[in-house]
This record gives sequence, structure tokens and C-alpha cells, in this order.
Amino acid sequence: MLTFLKANIASIIASLLDYMITLLAVSYFKTDVVLGGVIGTLSGGVINFLLGRHWVFTAENNNVYAQAGKYMLVWSGNLFLNAAGMYVLAKLAGFHYMIAKACTSVLVGIGYNYGLQKKYVFKNN
Repeated sequence: MLTFLKANIASIIASLLDYMITLLAVSYFKTDVVLGGVIGTLSGGVINFLLGRHWVFTAENNNVYAQAGKYMLVWSGNLFLNAAGMYVLAKLAGFHYMIAKACTSVLVGIGYNYGLQKKYVFKNN
């Protein structure tokens, strides 16, 4: 249960960075909402990996390159799901892009990320 709590705290931290960068990209730099969401997701992904490795799953003893490769594989699916969710909710359904991003992030985080990170990416050998 503690690991799940820590994973959610790490996710919130990564998501805050993700949302701030998305907001800056779209509102300040006038980037397309889907591209802005992707840029934010990239930034949050780096922070989430570092927090997952060093704090959530305490998996520093495992090979960082192997973990990074596994993370990139899982994260590629995450990126696709987040971009698709942003497209569907913001472009097709007309939701405000930040609401679309928040809804998508929660669904992908709970339904996709946590289990794969725990059982595949950061699994202790």
C-alpha cells in the first residue's frame, strides 16, 4: 500500500510539471493542444522515471539502462494513450485542453502505468 501511495505522489509531482509545461506551451507559445500535451508528457515522463527508480520502487541496484529501456517501452504506450485522449477529449469532444489532459492522465495513470511500472519496469530482481 505504501508503494501505491508513493507512486501516486510521484505521479502528482510529474503531472504538475507536465501540466505546467503543457499550459506554457499552449497558452504562451501558442502550440497546438495535442503537441503541447505531448511536450508536457515527455517532461513528466523523465521526472516520473527518476522518482520511480530512486524513491517509489527503490530499484537503484538494477541496471539503469535496462530499466530505461523498459520504461521507454511502457512510456511509449503512455504517450500514445495520452495523445489519443487529448485528441478525443479536446479536439473531438470540445473539452478545455487542461480538463482533457487531467481526465486522460488519471485514466492512463491508474489503468496503465502503475501496474506496468511495478511488475515490469522497476521489478526488483
